Amino acid sequence: MQGISHDAEEAKNNLEFLEERIRAIEGGGSFGFGDVIGLCLVSDLVIPPKFKLPEFKKYKEASCPWNHLTMYCRKMAAYAGDEKLLIQFF
Repeated sequence: MQGISHDAEEAKNNLEFLEERIRAIEGGGSFGFGDVIGLCLVSDLVIPPKFKLPEFKKYKEASCPWNHLTMYCRKMAAYAGDEKLLIQFF
C-alpha cells in the first residue's frame, strides 16, 4: 500500500511542478512590473511634450569615449538644462 501512496505523492509533485512551469511560460498574468517607478533610472522625470530622442551611434570600445560623449552632448544640447532627462536617455 505504501508504494501506491508514494506514487500518488510523486504524481502530485510532478503535476505541481508542471503547473508552475506553465505559469512561468505563460507569464501568470504578471511580468514583474508591479513597481514601474522602481524601474526608472531617475525619479520625477518630466519628458517634454513631443520629445523625440535623437539617433545615436552605439558606443564601441574601439572608438574614443570622449567623441561619443561629445556627440551625445551636441545632439542633446537643447536639453542641457534638464539633467534628469540627459541621464535617463544616456
